[in-house]
Amino acid sequence: MASTKKRIALVTTGGTIEKTYDELHGVLINAVSNLDVMLASLELRGVVITRVPLMNKDSLEMTPDDHALIARTADVMASSHDGVVIVHGTDRLAVSGEAIHALLPEPPVPIVLTGAMRPFALRNTDAMQNLTEALLAVQVASPGVYVAMHNRLLRFPGVVKDRSNGTFVPKEELERE
Repeated sequence: MASTKKRIALVTTGGTIEKTYDELHGVLINAVSNLDVMLASLELRGVVITRVPLMNKDSLEMTPDDHALIARTADVMASSHDGVVIVHGTDRLAVSGEAIHALLPEPPVPIVLTGAMRPFALRNTDAMQNLTEALLAVQVASPGVYVAMHNRLLRFPGVVKDRSNGTFVPKEELERE
């Protein structure tokens, strides 16, 4: 019996996960993508990944037009793939998640956003864990819009960044604190 590989669209938008060190200026910047290096280190049997390099921005620099473009791209990719993973900066990830959910309240496939609190280039990064979790989640979750980070899969709407703990939580969980 022939196995069918899942077709996963991997949309990249930049963010901390993609930052590299600019030694001339002594700062972390979004200049080149680290995703190919990250993907090359993973065993990705059973999937075919289509890379969609949409933009390479710090999410704090994203405009409403950028969030709308991310949502439209997710819509297009969801119509031709078995799942969509969006690599995004964490500061405005929830804005894009809500924009995707508003455009696609019932997407045909799982759409999973992920990112990192610390760049892949740093030793104590959470980038590989989060990317790996997103790639697994997009294959097993039911259709919907999610964020996968730090061993959690949370469904939009109502996901927010918990800045004090450096992760994402359901909005009502943050309101209780």
